[in-house]
Amino acid sequence: MFACSRRTGNAGLEKSCIGVRSVGGMERGFVVVVCRACEDPPCAKVCPVDAITVREEGGVRIDLNKCIGCKNCQDACPLGAIFWDKESNKPLVCVYCGYCAQYCPHNVLALEKTEVSTGSTKEASKEEEKEEEKEAAKGVTA
Repeated sequence: MFACSRRTGNAGLEKSCIGVRSVGGMERGFVVVVCRACEDPPCAKVCPVDAITVREEGGVRIDLNKCIGCKNCQDACPLGAIFWDKESNKPLVCVYCGYCAQYCPHNVLALEKTEVSTGSTKEASKEEEKEEEKEAAKGVTA
């Protein structure tokens, strides 16, 4: 979770786009809360200003410049995978960069390529990843 925040130059967990919570301690395990790229994402449907668009490769893109901070998207997510940046009053959602998996000290996370009905993949290419990082710096997050 720290790697996710560090991707955008932040320390701590406040700007993480994934969550990990216990389901009963070490004996019972943990659950990773992350955007699962819904086929028809409810978060995009409820945005009153169309700040959330569906990405062709899966997941959503959030235009933070359009976002009004209403939290409708967070309330609509059935997984609780839209996190909130209290400082900017804007949503945070996974961009599938893979940093969490790359830097997980216990090797329990993985970014896996999966096929979707259109034959495309949910894993973004390196070029798309770089473009998304540039957009995040400008106020757009995928």
